[in-house]
Amino acid sequence: MAFESFRDWIQQLERAGELKRIRQPLATELEITALADREMKSPGGGKALLIEHPTIGGKPSPFPVAINTLGSWKRMAMSMGADTVDEVAKDLGALMKAKPPTSLKETMQLLSLALDLRHARPKTVRDGPCKEVIHRFDEPITLPMTPPSAVTSAELKTSPRGEVILPATPAVPPTLLELPILKCWPLDGGRFITLPCVVTRDPDTGERNVGMYRIQIYDPQTTGMHWQLQKVAARHGRRYYETGTRMPVSIFLGGDPMYPFAATAPLPDGLDEFLLAGYLRKKSIELIRCETNDLEVPANADFVIEGYIDPKEPLRDEGPFGDHTGYYTLPEPYPVFHVTAITHRRDAIYPATIVGLPPMEDFYIGAASVKLFLPIFKMNFPEIVDIALPAEGVFHNLVFVSIRKTYPMQAFKIMHGLWGMGQMMFTKYIVVVDDDVDVHNTSDVLFRMCANTDPERDSIFTKGPADVLDHATSEIAMGTKLGIDATRKLAGEGFNRRWPPLIRMDDTVKARVEKILNG
Repeated sequence: MAFESFRDWIQQLERAGELKRIRQPLATELEITALADREMKSPGGGKALLIEHPTIGGKPSPFPVAINTLGSWKRMAMSMGADTVDEVAKDLGALMKAKPPTSLKETMQLLSLALDLRHARPKTVRDGPCKEVIHRFDEPITLPMTPPSAVTSAELKTSPRGEVILPATPAVPPTLLELPILKCWPLDGGRFITLPCVVTRDPDTGERNVGMYRIQIYDPQTTGMHWQLQKVAARHGRRYYETGTRMPVSIFLGGDPMYPFAATAPLPDGLDEFLLAGYLRKKSIELIRCETNDLEVPANADFVIEGYIDPKEPLRDEGPFGDHTGYYTLPEPYPVFHVTAITHRRDAIYPATIVGLPPMEDFYIGAASVKLFLPIFKMNFPEIVDIALPAEGVFHNLVFVSIRKTYPMQAFKIMHGLWGMGQMMFTKYIVVVDDDVDVHNTSDVLFRMCANTDPERDSIFTKGPADVLDHATSEIAMGTKLGIDATRKLAGEGFNRRWPPLIRMDDTVKARVEKILNG
């Protein structure tokens, strides 16, 4: 299901009973985070929140803030127009099985073809709602409009179909300081855009990338650009730094909820995120050229922030920032992004998220990516049954994998294979269990790990790249990894005893007792 605006998505959440309105003023400094953190840690991820009257430094913002809109399994499925995320994964898996690949390269090529076949290729348009209000920093421009008078919560209207009509926001030409950007945690170095889709382009191949990297606000026209060492945008940036050429960058927020999901998905380098988003929303994305650079962004985005990075300019400290690791990321030097224009819808809603001690909204986004790409993992590793990233592992620190084991050392083969796949290179701990274990049941996995392992025999240490945000490594971006084989042991794996059976009650007896209890 394609959503034509972020407001359209918010209205759908409200119709489904998945939205809470916060009608009283709430500060973008810490207060929204405190509320959102409480909601995200509610059973099942709580509800999405619409803060109708956010304040910036005590002054009202013209733009409402929406947060936690993807923070549950139900909302993740709704954003994809499905009843469950598993349905979408099954559909993608069926497409991929059209021609079984023989290598990882072929798998990626087939994925690209499969997405392209499903009316997913983006198309360019000349105009779109993301340019209803245009503010260039050399001269402000606004299109004519007659904004409504101040609308109170009691004056909210409904359409003939019963849909809630949210009030339009004034056509205010903003700087970064007028946007309701959050200061999330007490020790944060400032306000941060937390749900940005950052568009860059490879200067050599012309290939586009859409990634998500936090943006720290320095002043009305400059920000930090926190793209970590191993990210695709950082690779693009290195080429511009090598040539000394000014690098165009554009940031967009809002629009269809599949945009931020695709920006965070672990796609291989060179595969267009707009292709994935178009596939998932079942409609091609209309792209429009930016006002002050030649990059393209979705025409139905809510906000677009255009600008550049100057390779000749010194890096600047960015942070601290309360991160998804549950700890603050300390200041490190990153490129400075200069804003040349901000455009937005007249009725724009500002989308945000927060990260911190799990569980948070990002758990559902990351877990949905795993479900979606599990068929691709299985095509390269047919023995894999399921994969889970527990919330306590804050994405990739901890991975549970179940396999159908048929030969000695197979668990170690899976560990090495996963560490070699994209963002899995950041995984610190991999635990491999047998196919009868539910990897989404952390208690079950830990029981098998404790019961089925001899620590020396069944563990392996290796070295590799580490997440730049990992504060525990001795050196930044480099660390060690631990793999644990918690499967039943076979001959040839250094186990010379008989393996005992797991205690289980007879199914017929269980059924008989159940019948007695139920009368």
